[in-house]
Amino acid sequence: MRRKKMKSASTDRLLELRAGRIPMVSLVQTLAVAEYLSFHRAAKALGTSQSSVSARIRALEEELGIVLFDRNTRGVRLTKAGHRFVDQVEDAMNILDHAIKTAGMQARGEEGELRVGVHALISGTFLDRLLERFHAEYPNIRLHLAEGTAREAQIMVRESQLDVAFMAGAHEIPDLNSRVIWRDALTVALSATHPLAQRENVDWEQLTDETFLVRHGGTGPQVHDTIVQRSTGKWPAPTILRHDVGREALLSMIAIGHGISLFAQENEVAASAKVAFLPIRDEPETIPFSAVWSPGNRNPALTKLLSLAADGGPSRTIA
Repeated sequence: MRRKKMKSASTDRLLELRAGRIPMVSLVQTLAVAEYLSFHRAAKALGTSQSSVSARIRALEEELGIVLFDRNTRGVRLTKAGHRFVDQVEDAMNILDHAIKTAGMQARGEEGELRVGVHALISGTFLDRLLERFHAEYPNIRLHLAEGTAREAQIMVRESQLDVAFMAGAHEIPDLNSRVIWRDALTVALSATHPLAQRENVDWEQLTDETFLVRHGGTGPQVHDTIVQRSTGKWPAPTILRHDVGREALLSMIAIGHGISLFAQENEVAASAKVAFLPIRDEPETIPFSAVWSPGNRNPALTKLLSLAADGGPSRTIA
């Protein structure tokens, strides 16, 4: 009940200000006189006349029913009530100034939140460097990251749980916007002790007798489809085993010889010496990575991120 009364009182005071009974200029001049302890110096600093400042503050004192300043031949000093009033006005002005600045920053996409879905985030890779540059340029925007499959990410974008999702592949989704942001070469990852590991590159046909390991999550579904597409009509489909593991666990399985898999070339930067990454010489395409977002999303921070990516991202080839 007390909170409602306080809120009502605050609203009443705001209505008084809006109605012009206590002009904002009177408050500004009061703060200036409190700072300089002189009507003359305050007026000079504000670029107005001393008589105008004196008259406004006198009218304010009459409106409030209190004396803010003691005047005498030696100068001006705040009364006890004046000290309290000036302190509270300064606090209110700071709050108002902060509200104006932050509202403008949020409208310009310089402050706020951005929820980003990723297929994986590996230190040193394109996406990691893009988000790092974004944070450096817009430090007041809080990034919230979520990792999942492309299907999960699309659902979350539709339900406004994510502002944007980065995923492998080029996507044409009727109700969502999509743009290819960067591309990378496709490589095969195999154990450093594998017979092919010492080669400079391999052909797809050399991989037909291998066991491919793919993840259920992350980019696993896209990797599975790529393996099937490359073998269709050319040679028997290789063995493909799906595992419900993360990227690091999959690389560990490859390192000890359980099978091989496909990765974007940039994954090599975070891999151990026990895993070799070889280019596939007859692979016809690079891997596209896309940003997907809702056409109804009006988050200005999203526009900032997409513009940064289109402008060159973290100094790597942008599609």
